[in-house]
Amino acid sequence: MNLDDLLFTTYGFASFRPGQREVIEAVLEGQDVIALLPTGMGKSLCYQLPAHQLRGSVVIVSPLLSLMQDQVSQLKKMGEKSVVAINSFMKSEDKAKVWKHLSSYRFIFISPEMLTQDFVKRQLQRIQVSLLVADEAHCISQWGFDFRPDYLRIAEVIPLLGHPQVLALTATATPKVTSEIKKYLAIENPFVYQHPMDRPNISYDVRKFKTQDEKTDWLVDFVTNFEGPGIVYAGTRKKSEHLAALLTEAGLAASYYHGGMEHQDRIFVQQQFQNGELQWVCSTNAFGMGVHIANIRHVIHFQMPTSVEGYVQEVGRAGRDGEPALATLLYADGDEALVESLLIDELPTEHEIYTVHKNGIQASSLVEQGIIRETAFRVISYWLNQLGVEGTLQQIGKMQSEKLKQAAKMRGLIVGGRCIRDYLLECFNQQTDRKPANCCSFEGVDYTVYRKRILKTTPDTLTSWEARIQALMPMKNG
Repeated sequence: MNLDDLLFTTYGFASFRPGQREVIEAVLEGQDVIALLPTGMGKSLCYQLPAHQLRGSVVIVSPLLSLMQDQVSQLKKMGEKSVVAINSFMKSEDKAKVWKHLSSYRFIFISPEMLTQDFVKRQLQRIQVSLLVADEAHCISQWGFDFRPDYLRIAEVIPLLGHPQVLALTATATPKVTSEIKKYLAIENPFVYQHPMDRPNISYDVRKFKTQDEKTDWLVDFVTNFEGPGIVYAGTRKKSEHLAALLTEAGLAASYYHGGMEHQDRIFVQQQFQNGELQWVCSTNAFGMGVHIANIRHVIHFQMPTSVEGYVQEVGRAGRDGEPALATLLYADGDEALVESLLIDELPTEHEIYTVHKNGIQASSLVEQGIIRETAFRVISYWLNQLGVEGTLQQIGKMQSEKLKQAAKMRGLIVGGRCIRDYLLECFNQQTDRKPANCCSFEGVDYTVYRKRILKTTPDTLTSWEARIQALMPMKNG
């Protein structure tokens, strides 16, 4: 059976999207693959279709529970029954059932933290794993070093599973990030497919202000006059809540989303947004992956993003339906200082490093006591085991320096005085010869494209809510 027939008989699609065929052919030929496909290009099919030809199970390492659940839901809608997401929220009896029948699942979704647990590794060793997929593989670089170090340990599991093929999927990766993906997944000569990352239907806008209050006033005015749905990215949890409150006060269907919320509350907000019950979500960068909403018209960054890579990832969530979408970045004097302080505060301190080193195996109790931050503890523990205390201090110093470089590159986009699209593409060693008419604020943006569509009514068609209710009531006999 050729690939076109397999695609149609399995999922009912008549043709492949750009890049899918090349990646799937390389996987079926037995190669390790790194695939860089823009958001909305159907990266998931690159492992879903080969799974029907490969023997054994496909293990998908996924960064977020919401992303796993969405992917499982999408597969089940397409008729797949042999799919499971293994996570810490599963009931013990459900987990026991999954372990007992593990080999019967074609698709197994799991987080990097669970994948590296000894018990989980032993369970996976009992079955045949034909393909290991690193979904959102840029997280290996962006999160592994300073947030979730278990991403850097995925390669330890590969030989235990009999050296299955590896497929790394991401929407954006600079040459440096691609190199780190190769290194930390231990794949030496992968087939690398990089699709042009330019999204012509997205226009880029940078707005500059003197004060934060001016930014806030502009945001409220903008979302009142321009139609959603849209995402407003804020730099902190507190700011996301504050902005959501302002938009709600302005009569808009808005809410906030961040990692400090209860799990069920986050799912509820995500579902409301996906169902169209919310028009605006004000969020930290915790929101986005796994949110498959084709008609997002706006992505607004209230504060300067910390890196070009993160910015492109977040902007890429707009306009997946191919219709015009606008990415607006708001900048006020002093924003870079705020970003730099946030970046430095995220990293473990010298005091935390020495404290964890001094306490050894007892150091985990320091998290419960509030002496050491949980994220800092995970990062310090990983690097102490790899490099020792002095090497860890040097590593954290390198990470701080790299983060500040990334922030400086992001500032270059704002103050560079040149085409934003060109600047972004150059950051990824790409270029384009064909710019869209609505390119960026440097070249001019036609904002009328994004204004709210106001329904025009006449006295004949205008009906009050009282009249509508009256019409629904049974008529009284005279």
